[in-house]
Amino acid sequence: MVLAKEIPVAHTPEGGWKDEMPAPILAECTEPLAPGITDMRGLWKACSVELNGEPVDDLSHVERVEQGGNRVVITGGGVVHDMFCDGTLENGVNDISAFNWQPINVAAAWEDGKHVLRPNNLMIAVTREMDGDELIWTIVPLKRVTRMRRVRE
Repeated sequence: MVLAKEIPVAHTPEGGWKDEMPAPILAECTEPLAPGITDMRGLWKACSVELNGEPVDDLSHVERVEQGGNRVVITGGGVVHDMFCDGTLENGVNDISAFNWQPINVAAAWEDGKHVLRPNNLMIAVTREMDGDELIWTIVPLKRVTRMRRVRE
C-alpha cells in the first residue's frame, strides 16, 4: 500500500501552470480515504456560478481533486494546493493564492462533511462540499458559489 504521506507534497510551479494541468500528484496512492471524509475525487467543471446571489456567465473553471487518507490535492486556476486535513497550518496549504499569487498559509480540515480552508487558521474562507452529484465550491468572503459537475473520475 502506498500511503498519502509517503508521496512528497506538491507546490504550484513558478508563475503557476498555464495551459495544461500538471500530472496528478496522488496517482500512486492506494491508501483509502480516512473514515468520515467525503469523496470528492475527480475532474470537475463549473456548471453554474453565483456572486452575491447573482448568476455569473463565466463557467470556465475546471479543477481536479485528488484524495488519499486525509490528504487532498486541488489543482485548478493555475495553482496546486496540496494539504493534509488535520486543522494545522504546518500541514495545510503552504503555497500561493490563485487570486493574487501571494504566499498563503491555510489550515485544512473536514467539518460536518465539508472541506474547510482557514487562512492563518482564522475564519473560514473556502469550503467544498458535495450536493448529490455536484461539488460546491464556496469562496465565503466574496460570496461566490461555484457548482461543478464531474467530467471524469
